[in-house]
Amino acid sequence: MKKYVSLIMIGLLILLVSGCSRKVDDHLSKTSSSEDGVTEAPGKDISDVSNEDSLDNTNKHSLEDSNEDNLDNTNKHSIDVSNEEGLDNLNEDSLDKDQEENNPYAVKGNENKENDPKEKDQIQAEDRNHKQAGIETEENESNSGMLPLPATNYLTADMLSEAILSEGNLDRLAAVLRKAQQGEEITIGVIGGSITQGSSTSNTKYSYGYLFYQWWKTAFPNGKINYVNAGIGATNSYLGVHRVDQHLLHKKPDVVVVEFSVNDSNTHFYKETYENLVRKILLADHNPAVLLLFMTMEDGTSAQASHLHIGFWYDLPRISYRQMVLKEMEKGTFAWEDISPDNIHPNDRGHAMVGEILWGYMNRAYAKLDTITEEILPEIKEPFTSDAYMDAKILDNQTLTPIKMGSFFEEEIPARFKHGWTTNSGEDGIVFDLEAQNIGIMYYRTIDGMSGQFDVYIDGKYERTLDADFTGGWGNYIETIELYRSKEKKTHRIEIRKSEDSKGDVFSILGFLVS
Repeated sequence: MKKYVSLIMIGLLILLVSGCSRKVDDHLSKTSSSEDGVTEAPGKDISDVSNEDSLDNTNKHSLEDSNEDNLDNTNKHSIDVSNEEGLDNLNEDSLDKDQEENNPYAVKGNENKENDPKEKDQIQAEDRNHKQAGIETEENESNSGMLPLPATNYLTADMLSEAILSEGNLDRLAAVLRKAQQGEEITIGVIGGSITQGSSTSNTKYSYGYLFYQWWKTAFPNGKINYVNAGIGATNSYLGVHRVDQHLLHKKPDVVVVEFSVNDSNTHFYKETYENLVRKILLADHNPAVLLLFMTMEDGTSAQASHLHIGFWYDLPRISYRQMVLKEMEKGTFAWEDISPDNIHPNDRGHAMVGEILWGYMNRAYAKLDTITEEILPEIKEPFTSDAYMDAKILDNQTLTPIKMGSFFEEEIPARFKHGWTTNSGEDGIVFDLEAQNIGIMYYRTIDGMSGQFDVYIDGKYERTLDADFTGGWGNYIETIELYRSKEKKTHRIEIRKSEDSKGDVFSILGFLVS
């Protein structure tokens, strides 16, 4: 028995020694292969899987999702809300606060901001502004870093290009920019109809004219910049050429935006009056720069076609809100109802878009200022149509006395032209002697049902009937009509009396347009 037990113990001992020997050999074999530079194909341990798979999942999926989702939520929603609603929520107080902190039009430079993550959005916005203006950031560094950014961002670079039909000759504008750079006082002027006046804006500070003025205020914060808005609703370039001295040029504007394309028609008459208005501004002794702005009705009605001829003739900047709007509406970018409450007048958003066009144009001009020579301004060429209205003016009861008052009396009429004559009965006509080559009349049309129809006689001959009754219309307004035109200046007798079949008795003469 003891013999068998001993044999079993010896067998177990042999097996134990043999197993230990194999483990030692395996270990030595592995150590030797590593030291010889021979490695097996590596496998993935737990740490490998967690690092690579989680990186793929995080970078390629969660980071992309977070970027796209956040971008969609921020840019497409909050930015749209700020653009569309924020402008409506602005008020005069917020616009009048300290420029650097609160003015949405304040100049934003990009110097020393590259390493500040809080400023990256601003730098990107500036790059966008440069691209819209057609400016490479690396070029014109002296001016491009100072380009102002508008408060809104409705336009793409393509939309801006659609609107700027022609840059025009920049000599006059460059002279004004240099003047502003030197801190000299400058005056910004706009003249036009109800769009220029700011009709349908919630505040006239949102009108395109005021936004254009804000570009200058922002680009030259230390300068003294004045603003004159000579817009009058329901008026055209025929009245414009007669009133421009009184309402605008006596303020000596350095830059003038002219906008009459909606109130004028595509006729030779309005092409002529428009040219004389533009030419009169260009020939002012202080050499103002002139920009032509073309607006539109919903159906595209505009005098842009005839006004373009004048802009081309004088090589003036030609900026078309009409061109951009009609193209973008056709593409479905926006609907007319988004930019206007009626068929004519832009709302806050529409004016903001015009403002962006003007800001984009000015940024282009300012960025290339150093490339524009300071030569003497070229002489104005001969007129394209005529110079029939170059001495045009308005005569009222301050400058003209009737030879017969009849039943008329002097009255301060509630209109922009207060010094006229009114009759409430029409019992007897009023008579004037006027020395002129061309004679027009300005009278008041009303919606109260009281105004009537009055006949005009020139040198004893019936000329036409004027209808002052606008019952059922959109409101009282100033009407202008050319009564007489000749090639010779002489004295003419003008009589105005009630028509036999007049439905009303009231008639108000606001003035005579003579040249």
